[in-house]
Amino acid sequence: MKFLHLSDLHLGKRVNEFSMIEEQDYILNSIICIARDEKPAAVVIAGDVYDKPVPTVEAVKLLDSFLNRLTAMGINVLIISGNHDSAERLSFGANLLGGSGVYISPAYDGKVEPVTFSDELGGVNFYMLPFIKPAIVARVFEGEGAESYTAALRAAVSHMNIDVKLRNVLITHQFVTGALRSDSEEISVGGSDNVDASVFEQFDYVALGHIHAPQKIGRETIRYCGTPLKYSFSEVNQQKSVTIVEMGAKGDVRVRTAPLVPRRDLAALRGTYAEVTAKSFTEKLNRDDYYKITLTDEEDIPECVAKLRYFYPNLMALEYDNARTRAELDLSDAGDVQNKTPLQLFSELFEKQNGKPMTEEMQNAISSLIQSIWEEDR
Repeated sequence: MKFLHLSDLHLGKRVNEFSMIEEQDYILNSIICIARDEKPAAVVIAGDVYDKPVPTVEAVKLLDSFLNRLTAMGINVLIISGNHDSAERLSFGANLLGGSGVYISPAYDGKVEPVTFSDELGGVNFYMLPFIKPAIVARVFEGEGAESYTAALRAAVSHMNIDVKLRNVLITHQFVTGALRSDSEEISVGGSDNVDASVFEQFDYVALGHIHAPQKIGRETIRYCGTPLKYSFSEVNQQKSVTIVEMGAKGDVRVRTAPLVPRRDLAALRGTYAEVTAKSFTEKLNRDDYYKITLTDEEDIPECVAKLRYFYPNLMALEYDNARTRAELDLSDAGDVQNKTPLQLFSELFEKQNGKPMTEEMQNAISSLIQSIWEEDR
């Protein structure tokens, strides 16, 4: 049996205040093409379908179109909610949709019944476990799993009554210990949301959502498929993809990926203003990509964003990396502050922040300013 593993669509997401809805529409069309070529029995979406609990109208329409196109090809769809979704809103009409081949997990109530699809080798059980917290599990099972996220997942799995002789797939949305994170993910303080991979031992394949970089955790069959698009500049060097899973007899699971190429990519440039603007002509760049530009000029360029957007219309972020920005403010060596004049203190602060001393003209201006402030206070 073959199925596609997707997650973290984050439909309706904005990156640096740029709407990603057109890019998401484009990439979902690419996934439809992959599904048409691969002819899977099902498409799995492992949470964070939307970017917000109350999604935008455009995001809802986009998902509706995507699901309709998949089911029109006879492909089943299994969806769970992630930490960005409202489980109740996402699962509205789930019973009705199940008859059309779209299966959506309800808000967690302790009952996780498998959805079973059959091939020539028998059935494959898909267990759909939405994003859960220890408090939720403890409330359902009278205190079980309250200690940690690992304990909560272990308790939830223990109540699924899994027949390990059969082929079993778990779809869930959690942070599994050891996964490499990106800047676009929500991170819990101190890694308190960590789940140990040992809780998944009974499953032949674990379709994970939550982490945005595609990767395996421990064994090949515990996997994050990653986001279909890049949602932060920490993901610039990632190759986004669809994960394709083929299950043979019990224990025979093969995993491969199909690359996804966005219409507009996220890209990063670095150099002086002159170097960066020249690259738009001298290098083979897609000027319509979404850019983060780091300028190394020692002086700020006036109206820099407006000027750079002439060359890179979708400039998302601009920062400087120079002596001034690299200088760390360290007051530990300020010495005897009580015996230093205000001008001396200001001069030292200026030099630490800017990586160079004040000019004589600057010192004269600050002296005059200090004098006028003192006169006002008298």
